[in-house]
Amino acid sequence: MPASEVMELYRQRKLHSGKDGKIVRKKKQAKAILLSYLRKEGRIGPRKANAAKKARGKRIAAKR
Repeated sequence: MPASEVMELYRQRKLHSGKDGKIVRKKKQAKAILLSYLRKEGRIGPRKANAAKKARGKRIAAKR
């Protein structure tokens, strides 16, 4: 599903999320759904788990 199609559904209040099928009301959630579609299609790779760990380590080091 192209990005423009996902965002168009979001603007029309027709984009649904998850198993419960609730209507998406936040743009941030619509972008997350878009990324999910892209990952399923294989256009982009999975999220990098190490990025969050590195950022956390930098914050802890900065406090010291």
